[in-house]
Amino acid sequence: MAFTGNFMCTSFKKELMTATHDFTASTGNTFKLAMYTNSASFTAATTAYTATNEVSGTGYSAGGGTLTNVTPTTSGTTAYADFADLTFSTATITARGALIYNDTAAGDPSVVVLDFGADKTSTAGDFTIVFPTAGASTAIIRIA
Repeated sequence: MAFTGNFMCTSFKKELMTATHDFTASTGNTFKLAMYTNSASFTAATTAYTATNEVSGTGYSAGGGTLTNVTPTTSGTTAYADFADLTFSTATITARGALIYNDTAAGDPSVVVLDFGADKTSTAGDFTIVFPTAGASTAIIRIA
């Protein structure tokens, strides 16, 4: 198994301190979600988008889908950001995990590695990535 859990990329943490990423809805950077087969190898050390071992099939294009940002906010001492759910329509693909990356910044820097826990397949149907509720203990990106 090549995916070994969900990770906030270490390079992303550093890039937050250099203002590389802007998650503001409508005026922020463009973030994408690319999906990968079980042959892909991602860890917290992943630094950028790659096409190696990216899924291919009907309804999916290289580079993945564009995410809709939900403006970051805070609750208590936790800051968090999230995205709207993403659907690849009429897709015939099998994916084991995904990478969220910043498509606006130079070099397509990575943000988060997502492990689906097992291969997920759609056959001429919708393949939907459902993000958790935006909250201090549930959002996809949280800094406490």
